[in-house]
Parts: sequence; C-alpha cells; structure tokens
Amino acid sequence: MVIKNRSRICLCISCAIIVIALIMTIFGHGINLGIDFEGGLSMQYDLKAAVAKGDVEAVLNGMEVSSYTVTVQGASGNEVNIRIKDVAKDDIQKVQETFETGIKEKYPEAVSIGDVNYVGPVAGATLIRNAVISVLLATVLMLIYIAIRFDFNSGLSAVFGLVHDVLIMLSFMVIFRSFIQMNSSFIAAALTIVGYSINNTIVIFDRIRENAKKQPTAPREEITNLSIRESLGRTICTTVTTLITIVALCILGVPSIREFALPIIIGILSGVYSANMINGYVWAFLEEKRRTKKKA
Repeated sequence: MVIKNRSRICLCISCAIIVIALIMTIFGHGINLGIDFEGGLSMQYDLKAAVAKGDVEAVLNGMEVSSYTVTVQGASGNEVNIRIKDVAKDDIQKVQETFETGIKEKYPEAVSIGDVNYVGPVAGATLIRNAVISVLLATVLMLIYIAIRFDFNSGLSAVFGLVHDVLIMLSFMVIFRSFIQMNSSFIAAALTIVGYSINNTIVIFDRIRENAKKQPTAPREEITNLSIRESLGRTICTTVTTLITIVALCILGVPSIREFALPIIIGILSGVYSANMINGYVWAFLEEKRRTKKKA
C-alpha cells in the first residue's frame, strides 16, 4: 500500500469542523450542557411495573418542563431516573409534588427509591476545572515522557495531536448537540480518549525511531510514510475490535451508557485519524526545520 503525505488536506478538514462548531457556538448553539454543569433536579422512582418511557415524558410535558432526560433502568425496567434542568432550588418541592401526582395516576404503586437531589451549577464549574487541570497535567507529563523516550519534536507532535483530538471531540459535541449532552460521562470519555490517542501516536513514533536509525539520511517524510505503513495492520485490528464493543454498547446500551459510548467512538476515530494522518508529518516538518538550521 502506498502511503502519502495528506496532512495539509487533513488539517484543513479538521479546521473546517472546528470552525463550524465555533460559528454554531457564537450563534447560541454551543455544547448542550447537562444537569451536572447547569444545575437542576434529579429524581429516582420505582414504578413497580415495566416503565413506558412515553408515560413519564407525557407527565413532564404536561408540567411544561422544557429540558429533561428520562432514563429507564432496573432488571425489570421498573425504575426511572428523571433529570430536569433549569429548576430553581426554591421550586424543587413543587416540581417533585407535581410530578409524583401525575405519575401516580399512571402508576398508582410508584414509590421513591432514591434521594431527590438538586445539583447546583457550582458542581459543574468544579467538574470542568478539575477536568481541564487533569488534561493539562497529563499533557505536560506526556510531553516530558515522550521527549525523554524519543525526542522533543516527537513530544510536541504528540501534544499537537492530543489537542487536535480534544478539539474535534468538542466540535462534534456542538454539531450533534441534539444527541449528546456534556455531563460527567463526557468528562470520563474525554479523559479516556487522552490515553487512547497518545497510545496510537506512541506506536507509530516507535516505528519512526527505529526506521530513522536505520536510514539516518532519508527524508523524514519518507520515514513517516514507511512507519505508518508498517503500523497500519496493527492500527486497523485494534481500532476495529475496540469499535465493535463500543458501537454495540452505544446501540444496545441505556441512555446513560450511550452518553459515554458516543464521545468515545468520536474520540477513537479522531485519535486514529490524527495519529496516522497528521502527527507523524508534524514531526517530519519539525525535524526537517531542525536539520536545515543545523546545516546553516
């Protein structure tokens, strides 16, 4: 298989996706923040019968609730978790009583099985801050590790790919905001993708290092092409087997699992894309510049 440098085209595609997401955000269609970030009410009930999700949604619609999620769970599908955004703390009791009155008309034996919790936006701010700190800390440590194990340009290229993957995942969160909410599950998925993305890059950089030692005078772009080609079989096998599991979870899982699986799918595809089409060529570009300066 012939591998060629298409990094400029790939970067243009990535930039287009990010710009589209940025424009949507500017015009008020940004990330769909979940209850963990905007605050709201969480209620859990045992309806003592298999739950028809439409019945629960009908009660909430009758209450004129504008933004909510309903998750059916339990071995018999008898438990339901309702999350309602944009509920003031002073209105919790009123909303709870109104919902319980409506749901007991359809499920007379319904009982509360969990605490009714109000999640304030402060919790969301803390979650975002901790997630950002985690990603930044991981990025710095990865840069140091890769720079020591390989070289500094490899570290810069890997970090570039990492930032690319996170931005692409956030962009798809904006573009598909009707299907994906940003909540604690998304944060977990983002941190998972940080590790997965860097692993793909490390495998290719390991091949680049070996081939660069064998052909020290060869153009760095040719070294990158050869290394990607040699790693392609492994990349396809690991990616496909991982996606089979995650896609199955996304299709067959409950909504809470889907909220985690969908960002993971986007992140895996982005990680493979950047590792094979961008990161190695960024390294080649930096190495050629270093060579030119050294000759001068």
